[in-house]
Parts: sequence; structure tokens; C-alpha cells
Amino acid sequence: MTRPGATPPIRHTPEAPTVTREMAPGERIDAHRHDDHQIVYAGSGVVAVTTDGGTWFAPGTRAIWVPAGCTHAHRAHGHLALHLVGLPAATNPLGLDAPTVLAISPLLRELILTCTRTPPEEPPSPEGLRLRAVLLDQLRASPQEPIQLPTPSDPRLAAVCAQLERDPADQRGLAELASAVGAGERTLSRLFRGELGMTFPQWRTQLRLYHALRMLADGLPVTTVAHRCGWASTSAFIDVFRRAYGYTPGTYHRRT
Repeated sequence: MTRPGATPPIRHTPEAPTVTREMAPGERIDAHRHDDHQIVYAGSGVVAVTTDGGTWFAPGTRAIWVPAGCTHAHRAHGHLALHLVGLPAATNPLGLDAPTVLAISPLLRELILTCTRTPPEEPPSPEGLRLRAVLLDQLRASPQEPIQLPTPSDPRLAAVCAQLERDPADQRGLAELASAVGAGERTLSRLFRGELGMTFPQWRTQLRLYHALRMLADGLPVTTVAHRCGWASTSAFIDVFRRAYGYTPGTYHRRT
């Protein structure tokens, strides 16, 4: 029994399931790990996968690769149709050893949906084996996408990131934010590149896009989302969103 206030034990499920699961907005799956790899895909809504290294997020044109042994948790934004595909640890078509967001083609989407809606078979049918083989071929051709919010460790960097996570519309520049946490602008700039692997403007754009996806999944109007996430105009938001995801926020509304 877990003591009140104690961190719950991390659940270990040897095999990653291949299944479809409906999740309500805000619903979570607590931290757990598998001995298998897993593909995480949102048929509707937005899924966020969080590890010690950060948060990866994906709408319907993306999926998240979670490698075997990686402790991770899920969170639903909007009504989430969560599709999970388990793959044996020896099967790693992209050779990835860290969570990664992948672009999902229309064909790969249909393969994932079919795999997760087909009841598990023992042993697998010849048709099921062929389907898995095509899915692996499509995974090998999937481009990787930089859709991630890494977790900072330096306390000054963490303080700046936490402030902007609370208010993504905060318009302060790096110099002003650095002064607020007792750091120099150049120091923070180096920390963003060194710890998070991106510049401050790149990180802030990723943060705002993440919040935008969450708000759109919750049904907020596009203009409201643009304002709350800090874009100067709705048209500027639409342009950034289209370049990031390949379609407009209005189209996204109709998909979710």
C-alpha cells in the first residue's frame, strides 16, 4: 500500500499492448514501462507523453515512438482515441533509443488504426503478419519531427520555463526573463542550447504550439487560442501552425 503523499510505484508491464483506448479530456495514464517498444497515436484529440527527459506531444498527423524500457506517462487533451501498437524489443525499424515524434502518412495512419482495432490473435494470422510487415516498412520511411518540450535541470532555466508554461502569452524577451531569475542573458541563451537543444525562440514556439494544440482540442476558438498563446495576430498563429503540422487550426478543429 502506498503511503499518503508518497510517489506511487512505477508499473511494469512486460508486453506493450496493441489496443485502442478512449480517454476523457485531462485523463492520465500513470508512469509505467514496457519491455517492448510502443507506438502511441491519437486518432482524435492530442496525446502527450511525458518522461524524465521532457514531454512529447502529437495531434493526428504525428505519432510518438516510445522505446522499450522507457518510463513514461500519457495525458489526454480533448476527447482522445488512443491507439497503442506494441513491437518486440528486437524490432526497431528506425533504430531509435529515445522517445521521438514521427510524421504519419495517411497509409501509416490506416495501418495503425487497423492493427489496434483487430483483436489479438494467437498465433497471428498470415494477414496480420503481412499487415505488421507493411507497418514496419512505413515506419522506416517516417520523418522524425522536433515536437518536444525537454525538461530543464538548471534552476534558473527551470524558473524561466515554468513562468512561460504558466503564461505562454508572456511577451518578455530573454534579457528581461534572465534578469527576473538572477541570470545573464548570454548564460540563459547557452543553457537553452546546451540543455534543451534549441534556441529560446525555438523553445517558446514549441511551448506555444503545445498549448495551442491543447486549447484547440478543448474546443476553444482559433482567435482565442492565438491570443492566449501569445501570437501577435490570428493570421500569424495560423501560419506557424500550418508550417508545423501541415494544416490550419480550423482544419484541426474539424478533425478532433
